Amino acid sequence: MNTLLFERPVWFATGPLILEEEAQEMEDFIYHRPVLAEEVVELLAPKPGSLVVDGTCGGGGHTEALLRTGADVLALDQDPDAVQHVTEQLAQFGRRVAVQQANFRHAHKVLDELGFGKIGGAFLDLGVSSRQLENAERGFSLMRNGPLDMRMDPRNELTAATVVNEYSGEQLTHLFRELGEEPAARRVASLIVKMRKTSPFRETLPLARAIEKVIVKNFFRYHSREWLDRPEWPAPQRNPNYDLKLITAKPVEPSEDEQRINPRSRTAKLRVAAKI
Repeated sequence: MNTLLFERPVWFATGPLILEEEAQEMEDFIYHRPVLAEEVVELLAPKPGSLVVDGTCGGGGHTEALLRTGADVLALDQDPDAVQHVTEQLAQFGRRVAVQQANFRHAHKVLDELGFGKIGGAFLDLGVSSRQLENAERGFSLMRNGPLDMRMDPRNELTAATVVNEYSGEQLTHLFRELGEEPAARRVASLIVKMRKTSPFRETLPLARAIEKVIVKNFFRYHSREWLDRPEWPAPQRNPNYDLKLITAKPVEPSEDEQRINPRSRTAKLRVAAKI
């Protein structure tokens, strides 16, 4: 049995952060075209009549590619929108595709419930879909304001707002460092804990601004310091990551005229550094 794990990084823009002031219309957010679909089919090499588990079916692009090889597919996704979309999109394949709302970690339970004894392969496309990022109401976007939700499965009670506002500083540091691989994890966590005391985080953009301020400022400051000094060191040491010279001591912000002409520029901050 072949198993493919496909991981795509999520990139967060540091500015400008776009605040959609007008009410966001309900639009048809589209799923992205499947990435590396041909390679997935080639490497997974499903046999006609075998059962393949697509643990993150999303828009159904990879599921359909697998079905066209003659294999049957059990398509799983936590997102009810994805389940509905795939069910409708792939109805032409009839009983050859079974679509279930479930986290892929529960795939064995779903297989047992459906009476499947073995599978011929499994596929995971890990990441947030463009459809989820574009829909501000889902709370995944840091470019459009929306409720701080971020639940893949709306049936789950735990929201991002609960995590951000109720987790301890140590818990947040652990999440950012271990799951987000963020070097400034402790600084980000400390700032969040400090800010939430006066105003809890309920929407995505205020959180994005707080994170952007710490991460970007910390990066520029660290890479522009030639020498590092710590209390436990007998003497300062040269910074091995010293490779920037700051051009702007403070971020440059849009003028009032520009903000009036282009309201979206209000949250933009320009930081400039020269590579040494």
